[in-house]
Amino acid sequence: MESGTGAGIQRRAIFKEDSWFSQFRNGSNPWMARYVYALIFLVANLLAWVVRDYSSAALTEMEKLKNCQGGHHCLGAQGVLRVSLGCFVFYIIMFLLTAGTSKLHGTRDLWHSGWWSAKIVLWIALTIIPFLLPSSFIQLYGEIAHFGAGVFLLIQLISVISFITWLNDCCLSEKNAERCHIHVMLIATVAYIICIVGIIMMYIWYTPDPTCLLNIFFITWTLVLLQLMTSVSLHPKINSGFLTPGLMGLYIIFLCWCAIRSEPAGETCNRKAEASNKTDWLTIISFVVALLAIVIATFSTGIDSQCFQLRKSESPAEDDVPYGYGFFHFVFATGAMYFAMLLIGWNTHHTIRKWTIDVGWTSTWVRIVNEWLAVCVYLWMLVAPVILKSSRAAEPV
Repeated sequence: MESGTGAGIQRRAIFKEDSWFSQFRNGSNPWMARYVYALIFLVANLLAWVVRDYSSAALTEMEKLKNCQGGHHCLGAQGVLRVSLGCFVFYIIMFLLTAGTSKLHGTRDLWHSGWWSAKIVLWIALTIIPFLLPSSFIQLYGEIAHFGAGVFLLIQLISVISFITWLNDCCLSEKNAERCHIHVMLIATVAYIICIVGIIMMYIWYTPDPTCLLNIFFITWTLVLLQLMTSVSLHPKINSGFLTPGLMGLYIIFLCWCAIRSEPAGETCNRKAEASNKTDWLTIISFVVALLAIVIATFSTGIDSQCFQLRKSESPAEDDVPYGYGFFHFVFATGAMYFAMLLIGWNTHHTIRKWTIDVGWTSTWVRIVNEWLAVCVYLWMLVAPVILKSSRAAEPV
């Protein structure tokens, strides 16, 4: 046991003394390893985009593959799903091999943080193999990917809400209450101002005509949900203040905005989409930002395994892993399904324009349902302690 602890302490010393290249080569730094996994994920995203938008030149070569049926079943949406499948299998293998890792020294930790040559070869092989699979199998994966992408959105949602409630608890704690009081009020005020401005701008941009009833409903219902969250948060039995509903308001308004922007171009109620129907520099920048946002969201959610732990260790040992390896890879595996759904508009038979992402009515409703689910989860996190406390008090002694 002492030798194991000594190895962990020695390894932490290597983190500080060795160069990043030495740590990469020797597999000694799990903190740097997460960036390498994120880079692999980014390359997979870019490859899926290239297969979707710029793979026509490879049509002749694809015709040689019998499962591509003339090349068309390996390009477009099918090509995105094939790249996504390879990425998913890679991260699910990593999940199975690293789940439950708790100490820095050990075979599974070394596999997570090292052996990069072998893992890169594995990833390349898993990216190629799906192009040899029959189209029916890829279609089946596409249907399963809808569920996996939904799991990713749920994990991301819980992670965001957990961060907001954690921030509020820190600011309201006895240690920081007086020092953070002004900052909390300032942040909450700014959040509500942005929420109101966002609501007004969405009414101006996306409801140009009184017949745009669906957009009017989306925006108005978002405003109602913001008021509901604020009222519940300020209830005397809960008393969570203005900060959490303000930040949650920013989140749901962002989701509402994304949902309406996902409406197909050509809709009379979405003039912004109509204005961006031509590919220009703003469209390209928006696409690149959206692609990077997928990677950043997956990365930040993957290292936030503590919000899903029932028992949280307040004083981790020197040789404990810095984050949950299994959870990290599981999030990236579901993220692989998620980026596929965004690139094909959540519809395996949907034709999507170049330099666009997450466009279509299915995308719109996925965002709206995600918004409503976020409010439900947040309200439950507020009222659950009160309900449980009341039920316990009502139990006979």
